[in-house]
Amino acid sequence: MSRIGKKPIAIPAGVTATVESGMLTVKGPKGTLAMQLLDDLVKYEIAEDEIRVTPLTQAQRNRAAWGMQRTNVQNLVTGVTEGFSKKLLISGVGYRAQAQGKNLKLQLGYSHDVNFAVPEGVDVKTPDQNTVEISGIDKQKVGQVAAEIRRWRKPEPYKGKGIKYDGEFIFRKEGKKK
Repeated sequence: MSRIGKKPIAIPAGVTATVESGMLTVKGPKGTLAMQLLDDLVKYEIAEDEIRVTPLTQAQRNRAAWGMQRTNVQNLVTGVTEGFSKKLLISGVGYRAQAQGKNLKLQLGYSHDVNFAVPEGVDVKTPDQNTVEISGIDKQKVGQVAAEIRRWRKPEPYKGKGIKYDGEFIFRKEGKKK
């Protein structure tokens, strides 16, 4: 039994959820999100103030989809009410970032600047030259953009230079001994 799947998803005031032709649509103050439903594996019950996800049978495949689908629905509700954000920290001599409209200009020690095109639905801000804040209503998009930006220069273990998530621990190594 899925402990996560058993919990109902509370629908806050100002949020509406509808099921139409195999799609769950959630509308809230920040926008609208939709998700393809797995009708053949789990059942979705929408009440006035909550959504319940239950497996159709006790088959292993149904139970495996149960908790994941409940979490995906919870992410839709959280996204349209609060949104999601990730913070990246840039460390290194001469490493910096600057938001320019729908592009992010990164100087990461390469012979050229990296121009990263920010996709639709994601907002990127640079409060200072060593911090990048990524926000949006879709959790998957926010995480994907953060991972793509980080991929340009992952933190290295000797000096710790590179792009890391806020709160991420970088295991440090000792250099050569003389």
